[in-house]
Amino acid sequence: MQNSLKLIVGLCNPGAKYQNTRHNIGANFVRALAKTKGLDFMPEAKFKGLHTRLPLDTESCHLLLPTTYMNNSGQAVRAIMDFYKIPIESMLVVHDELDLAIGTARLKLGGGHGGHNGLRDIISQLGAPNFLRLRLGIGRPVHHDVSDYVLSDPPASEQTLLDIAIQHSLDILPDLFAGKIDRAMKTLHSSLSI
Repeated sequence: MQNSLKLIVGLCNPGAKYQNTRHNIGANFVRALAKTKGLDFMPEAKFKGLHTRLPLDTESCHLLLPTTYMNNSGQAVRAIMDFYKIPIESMLVVHDELDLAIGTARLKLGGGHGGHNGLRDIISQLGAPNFLRLRLGIGRPVHHDVSDYVLSDPPASEQTLLDIAIQHSLDILPDLFAGKIDRAMKTLHSSLSI
């Protein structure tokens, strides 16, 4: 990745009803990041989401929580990227991942949507998949409908693992901001080998 991060998007469904569901772990990561810096999100109609800026050494990184519902995440992403002229390579999208064990976190650059409707819409809106993703594992249900599973709150035992994954992922952000994606991947993937 040639450019340091200029935008971090936490995929989610809006509203209190969904805030702690498995599907919203991407937004929970971005909220946790904002909290560590004492930042508050503000509604931004032109970006179709909640927005704040994270100050860095020489510039800032935009944080966005779309309020479009998951299936239309690309509308919010496209709006803020167009407004600030953010290159696709400078965006990190944080999302839940059914195909990773609960509490696992993985970085990935590019690729398909893997059935994730939020990613599907972002790729459709941008016309390209070559952005960085932080995939936070929620596991795949064995005896439950996938839709019901992702839209329900995890039990406390799972939430503990998810919180650990979020914290390990926050720890590698300095490398990502510096454009050191390989180093960030190595650190994250070795620290969370579940």
